[in-house]
Amino acid sequence: MRVLIQRVKKASVTVNKELISLIDNGLLVFVGIGEEDNAEDIEWLTKKIANIRLFDDENGVMNKSVIDIDGEILAVSQFTLMASTKKGNRPSYIKAAKPDISIPLYEQFCTEMEIAINKPIKRGVFGADMKVELLNDGPVTIFIDSKNKE
Repeated sequence: MRVLIQRVKKASVTVNKELISLIDNGLLVFVGIGEEDNAEDIEWLTKKIANIRLFDDENGVMNKSVIDIDGEILAVSQFTLMASTKKGNRPSYIKAAKPDISIPLYEQFCTEMEIAINKPIKRGVFGADMKVELLNDGPVTIFIDSKNKE
């Protein structure tokens, strides 16, 4: 499972010109699910995301988590995070899980994320043509792969 986390002042998802989700200060989390991902990946990632210190403390040092600042999370499914660019110029998405696997795992990820931060999170629409807007704060952008754990 791969996630791209962006610290944001605000972020939103629109589908067919309809606002679906909107957050203020918090994290926009793009979620890519691979064919070999499972509940262990979700557990590790949700704990990591909930506790990663990306927000400034009173000294301007990134020492606070999204929990510490009572921030919000917007989770957006994004199969393109599983792209392989090893050969040629057209990315291959063969490592991305099919919807029968990825939809339940995405839903489980969102549920576990809510438990980890002890509040509801906002979501994109799985498989939709989403328009994602964000005001990146910093910018701070972090990539995490649950298989590499770095």
